Amino acid sequence: MTDYDVIVIGSGAAGGIVAGVLAEAGKSVLLLERGQRLTPAEVSRDHLRNHRLSTYGHNTGPAIDGNPRVVEEGERIQTYRPHEPPYQNNAMTVGGGTLVYGAQAWRFMPDDFRMATRYGVPAGSSLSDWPIDYSEMEPWYDRAEWELGVSGDATGMAHVAPRQRSFPLPPHDDTIQRRVLRRGADALGLRTHPVPLLINMQPFNGRQACIRCGMCVGFGCPTDAKTGSQNTLLLRGLATGRLRLIDQAQAEQIMVDGRRRARGVWFHHAGRREFASAKVVVSSSGAIESARLLLLSRGPGHEAGLGNAHDQVGRHLQGHYYNGAQGLFEEVVHDGIGPGPAIATCDYNHGNIDETGRAIVGGGMLANEFVKLPALFNKFSYPPGMPRWGLAAKRYMRDAYPRLIQLQGPVQDIPSPTARVTLDPEVRDANGIPVVRLSGTTHPETVRTATFIRQRAVDWLHASGASRVWTAGPIPLVLSGGQHQAGTCRMGNDPRTSVTDSYGRVHGTDNVFVVDGGLHVTNGGFNPVLTIMALAFRNADWIARHV
Repeated sequence: MTDYDVIVIGSGAAGGIVAGVLAEAGKSVLLLERGQRLTPAEVSRDHLRNHRLSTYGHNTGPAIDGNPRVVEEGERIQTYRPHEPPYQNNAMTVGGGTLVYGAQAWRFMPDDFRMATRYGVPAGSSLSDWPIDYSEMEPWYDRAEWELGVSGDATGMAHVAPRQRSFPLPPHDDTIQRRVLRRGADALGLRTHPVPLLINMQPFNGRQACIRCGMCVGFGCPTDAKTGSQNTLLLRGLATGRLRLIDQAQAEQIMVDGRRRARGVWFHHAGRREFASAKVVVSSSGAIESARLLLLSRGPGHEAGLGNAHDQVGRHLQGHYYNGAQGLFEEVVHDGIGPGPAIATCDYNHGNIDETGRAIVGGGMLANEFVKLPALFNKFSYPPGMPRWGLAAKRYMRDAYPRLIQLQGPVQDIPSPTARVTLDPEVRDANGIPVVRLSGTTHPETVRTATFIRQRAVDWLHASGASRVWTAGPIPLVLSGGQHQAGTCRMGNDPRTSVTDSYGRVHGTDNVFVVDGGLHVTNGGFNPVLTIMALAFRNADWIARHV
């Protein structure tokens, strides 16, 4: 047994920052990471086995075998492996998803923190306001952008969210798609701007600039220009000598005494079950796995799991519906220059009205897509009726690849209390630990919002000159989670309707915290990683000063 000031579980977008901030604040920190430590060069660049297209596997973790999840799909109960879509996987490695993500760095808008106040609460939903507002988050967004490094242009984003200063790095250079889509946006009267990215446009903080290779999302960066926890705060924390990182270490249970205080963590490493004690325990395992860990951590006064006295742990699971459209142009619109996302509009995030005059709840950002690998194009970019093999398919691939634009964006999920994480009563993982069972769906309002946003993508492509535009068909009501998972340990002031307070401290405990996307009450109409990072800076700073 080893004593630490803090044990942090998970080294991703939140955990790596929490560990680094606390180590720099003088705390002794143990960081447990379930995945293994990989350099960008060690992350496979297999086009069919990655976190963008996991047809035959993925390129980080968890291991395909020994890490199942169970999913309820109506009357059907199915066990899935990590690379299969219903699993709702986040990358598990040192750095977590930040090693292989696309690195879009959006702030949530002020109204994203007060969705219930703005729209009311749709029947059957669990839509609610955050216990903090945008003004509380703005300094931490600013710190995340400047300490980590975000490339962007704030001049065209004043209407999105107020900010005290611009980005530390300029946006990526112009592209053909940006120019083509700008003319359509101008025709529609849409305000547009470059997509902010956690990717160095110029050398920054000792790391190189982007070489624009076009293989960002799903892969490690060959020049380390993509910013993650593994090449920023985690390195800084390790440099203090006060942070110990153990990879391939899976936490099983947080041990809490009868006086509301955690004593430490049981974890599996190198074939052994070990215990480490600490004054503070922080779970930053991602929304699904943090909920799993709290449910596993039962003891006197916490018979249903930590923070679960009111059956809130694991509920309100959200991710993002990603809906849009694809347009084929007569002209060449694809130059293959990465990262890809170059132009976006936030004019549809709020204030939307459908064709009947009824208000849409929330909305979403729309942007052009990352550079599309040929395998992704083959799988997702053939129009309805086009053969998938044979001469016609080959000719389409050859002719259409340089002439296609995909417009899409994350739609703000309307949370449902029935979309949830529980523990399966029978299935165990390789370490004998009960696995996650996922059940329920998002709220029907999410489908309605997604349908509205998809039509806006269609309109934008037509206005930009596309000769043919298509979508993927009817939008189903399904469970929403995936790589943008959130909401399962939501923060709030009332323990009856939330799991933690506004700093992530689990209700009913004095020294157990959750700091990851699980805290999000709602998940915005944006990629959530910058909000996860900003909360990590904020909450780690509070922990360092108060616990």
